This record gives sequence, C-alpha cells and structure tokens, in this order.
Amino acid sequence: MKNYKMIVQYEGTRYKGWQRQETTSHTIQGKLERIFSKMEGRKVEVTGSGRTDAGVHALGQVANVHLMTDMSQKELMDYVNYYLPEDIAVTSMTEVSERFHSRLNAKRKIYLYRVRNTEIRDVFQRRYVYPFLQKLNLEAMKRAAKYLEGTHDFQAFSTKKKMKKSTVRRIDCIEITEKDGEIRFLYEGNGFLYHMVRIMTGTLLEIGTGKREPEDILKIFNMGKRENAGELVPGCGLTLVRVEYDDK
Repeated sequence: MKNYKMIVQYEGTRYKGWQRQETTSHTIQGKLERIFSKMEGRKVEVTGSGRTDAGVHALGQVANVHLMTDMSQKELMDYVNYYLPEDIAVTSMTEVSERFHSRLNAKRKIYLYRVRNTEIRDVFQRRYVYPFLQKLNLEAMKRAAKYLEGTHDFQAFSTKKKMKKSTVRRIDCIEITEKDGEIRFLYEGNGFLYHMVRIMTGTLLEIGTGKREPEDILKIFNMGKRENAGELVPGCGLTLVRVEYDDK
C-alpha cells in the first residue's frame, strides 16, 4: 500500500462541492473515489485538504490516497485523467510518506475571491467572478482588512452554528487589488472556517459601499455572532489557489 499526494484542479460550477454525498454524484471527491475504486477493485477513500463549497473552484487543491497498484506515477495520472470529466484534472501525483495527511498536515491556505465591479460583463470569466455593480471604496476595504489580519476568533464569520473545535484562526495577509473593473481579494492564513472567506468578503463589500465602517470589524469580533457580520457572497467568485505544507 502506497500513499500518494495529488494536486487537483477543478472548475466547481456544476458540482455540489468537494465532499462526497449520498444524494448526488456531482462532487469532486466522489468522482475521484469512483475512478480509484474501479481501478483497485475495492472501496478507495480520497482525503482532501478541506471541503470547498458548491460552485467553488480550485487551482491547487491537495488530496491524498492510499493505493495498492504497481502503476508508475505517470501511469496513475494518465489513468485518472482519462476517466475524469473535462472540468477536473489531477496535475501532480507523487508518492509520499505513509504519515502524510492532506488535511491534518496543511499549514497554510491561499484563497482568491474575484468581484466584477463594472456594468460591462466579461463573458469568458463569468463563471469565476461575482458581479457587484455598486461603487466601492477600496481604501476603506483595505483599512478594514487590516483588522481581520492576525489571530482572532472568527466564529461570527462562519455559518456553522455548533463548533466542536476551536474557531480561532490566523490570517497572515489580505491583499485587495483592482484592475480593469475587477477587484481581487487574496486571503492567506493557517485555516478557514465554513463559509469564512465568503462572509469576510461580503463584510468587506458592505464596508466598501459605506453600509459599514472599517472599525465595525472589531465590533463583529467582540459580539461573536453570525448575524453581526456581512452577507455570504456566492461561491462562484471563490478559488482555492494553493495549500502549503512544511515540505514545500
């Protein structure tokens, strides 16, 4: 039995997220597991670094899988990519230590949220951006983002009501840039709660429109309740860019 680390890319538009579900075959994990299970003639489990939501994309999702095959790494990649649909691809596959776990060993994640802030549609990028037409104050959003950076309890920025584990996370950097009518929010941190990036983005957009003040971030942290934070923006604008490990 060998342990393989995979880098997986996918366009999440037509999928119900990463995690396998009993009620649908349209999940990334489910697609991969069916292919490996058919190849091995047994039930195979694929473990991801985290669960991306319905409609969310990935440039560098990391997963690991234990296989008994004698195929080379190239043969394995060729096999799985042959059977995967055109909007999912395994871009790297390497044998790693038996102890490697894509979720438990992850040290840092980078997410990108893209907002189309102009009335002119970009027809070729429409599946990857959230159209938001209200005028935005970039400087106000950047000031607010500084309050989100650092180590905080982000319970108010998650839709999951009951948490068994800690809701404290560390945000290393939030970079907000604008070019040609598109505003990009780049988030780097040691981990993110359920819907956390999308709620932080929704809150920053409300600050950008003047509905809130940058200092309201501190009030949200102090209150610790979901209803005090901003809207949950759509999954289409979100992409998991990269997952980092100590062996990077």
